[in-house]
Amino acid sequence: MQNPVRNPGDSLNEELAAGNALLQLLKQEQEHLIQANLEGLTAAIEEKTKTVARMTELALARHRSLAAAGFSADETGMLAWVRSAPAEAGQTWNALLDLARDAKELNRTNGLLIGQHMSRNQNALSVLQGNQGGGTMYGPTGQTTSSGGSRTLIVG
Repeated sequence: MQNPVRNPGDSLNEELAAGNALLQLLKQEQEHLIQANLEGLTAAIEEKTKTVARMTELALARHRSLAAAGFSADETGMLAWVRSAPAEAGQTWNALLDLARDAKELNRTNGLLIGQHMSRNQNALSVLQGNQGGGTMYGPTGQTTSSGGSRTLIVG
């Protein structure tokens, strides 16, 4: 017996729920990054990974449904399908697109926060390693000094 062709909009509400969950996880991730809470960050990233995997499954199923319904199996096909679908499907699709834009921006911001943490950690490592990078240090008088381990060479 053949499986009936699914409607491309059948999983839109589930995709929207998963997208909202992802948005919340990105906000949690951001809070953990701001607070430098590594345990919380690890848990949020694990949940985010699961949620993204689920969203990918749902999108692939939607693309298969689009192809089975005679549309291209991509976002262009979805836009064409939405034009022929009930208004509610179009509203849900637009909400999903808005949510994706919000999640993309949050993810970009979180990436910047991660970059700041990495830079701070790299600077701390540099100091702990004797400032191998030749950076500037401040001496007891407040004047800048280079802590480059310079040596005097005596030729005799």
